Amino acid sequence: MTRSRTRSPLARLVALLLLAAAWLAGCAGHAPSGHPHATPPPAPQDRQAPPAGPGPRLQDPPELVSRDGVLKATIVVERRKVQVGDHRLYALTYNGMYMPPTLRVRPGDRIDLTMTNRVREDTNVHVHGLHVSPRSPADDIFVAIKYGGSHHYTYRLPRTVTPGTYWYHSHADMMSAAQVAGGESGVIVVDGLRRYLPPSLRGITEHVVALKDFQIHGDSIRTHKLKIGTRTNRTVNGRQNPVISLRPGETQLWRLANIGANIYYRLHLKGGRFHVIAQDGYPVRRVYAADTLVIAAGARFDVLVQAGGRPGTTTLETLAYDTGKAGNRFPRTDLATVVTGGTPMAPARIPTDFAPNEDLAHAVIADRKTVVFTENDAGDEFYINARKYAPNRVDFTSVLGTVEEWTVRNDSDEEHSFHVHTNQFQLMSTDGKATDPDHRWFDTVNVPARGNVVIRVPFTDFTGRTVLHCHILNHEDMGMMAILDIVPPRDRGK
Repeated sequence: MTRSRTRSPLARLVALLLLAAAWLAGCAGHAPSGHPHATPPPAPQDRQAPPAGPGPRLQDPPELVSRDGVLKATIVVERRKVQVGDHRLYALTYNGMYMPPTLRVRPGDRIDLTMTNRVREDTNVHVHGLHVSPRSPADDIFVAIKYGGSHHYTYRLPRTVTPGTYWYHSHADMMSAAQVAGGESGVIVVDGLRRYLPPSLRGITEHVVALKDFQIHGDSIRTHKLKIGTRTNRTVNGRQNPVISLRPGETQLWRLANIGANIYYRLHLKGGRFHVIAQDGYPVRRVYAADTLVIAAGARFDVLVQAGGRPGTTTLETLAYDTGKAGNRFPRTDLATVVTGGTPMAPARIPTDFAPNEDLAHAVIADRKTVVFTENDAGDEFYINARKYAPNRVDFTSVLGTVEEWTVRNDSDEEHSFHVHTNQFQLMSTDGKATDPDHRWFDTVNVPARGNVVIRVPFTDFTGRTVLHCHILNHEDMGMMAILDIVPPRDRGK
């Protein structure tokens, strides 16, 4: 979007209001219906970063792309002073960037990644959501890369890995919140979603919309003594309130990814809708439309967004969200300005049927487990089944080649973001209400306060020690993580 330097602030405000009205007129028939639950009260204003005007044009992160079936990459972790939103701050960077390269691969590719650590604390990297081995030299989160050291990760993605959006981030023992909050996170794209789109949509513009937030301490991003509910600065691809441009009638693919340490987003596009085609790296069977999307810590959605038929301006925002009386109240915040202009396009038909996927509703259940989240009154100790995380203790054992049903029960007064490594799962119900079988695959799911979810987990391809945890990383680091050992069938009963 081009803005005159000579226009007064009042003139700019009037222009934006007129463009917003035009956008809404162009999107008539798609009025937001709101969140299915009651709208929480607004958060105290002193917790909200000051509102900003439209920023620079949205820039997608640079990409490291697989070639001839191999993604060969080097990631260097170092503390550097970089541009972060509207500030220059010391951050924990990957390859010198707060918003590091997107790793772009295809099913069946081999990942050959070397991580070098130039920060003075142990670190590592986890590929969140990818169905790969939890054993070294693959996605071993028990690795500790020392200062000045390097670690070589190498593994092949199964040809059956599902296309969509994933992410990579530090999973250093008891330090993941600090390191991810400091900047150690980026996006992974597994290509293949476009083959399920109709021909008219296979060439559409695609954007990564990576949601990261940061708190400021002096001239640095705060990494320690993090308070989840305190004032924070939310960014899209490391920018504050960037401009996303569409042509009238244009359809784009947006990869929405919550890759911060702790906070939730309740995304809303004024006057528009999100047409969900994949969630947590798993394509849906039938596309569904949503006026708002709650994106818990660690979760992702791939969506189609279609502009109205006339020029206009609107806002991608996160609405106020309350995680419970023991949790946090996140305020409404503008994330990006969405501008429609240029040569109109004929609006494409949004598909209904999308991708085939497996339904575990009639699977043979080999075992049933209960996972209980609790915390102390002070909110500084968190437990799974009454125990804090211990790196040398196996808490659960499951058998390769089986399907299990787990009840994840939240006995606390705040919501928790449940995540399990290595295998995606099917969400069967939330608080006793069955989920839609056309879109029930996840790797990260929100568990209501004083509520529960029932999931079914298929254990395929890989054995080894892995983990399950709350993906609010402050909670994970304070104990809300457990070790799962996936064993071969012959080890049953040992």
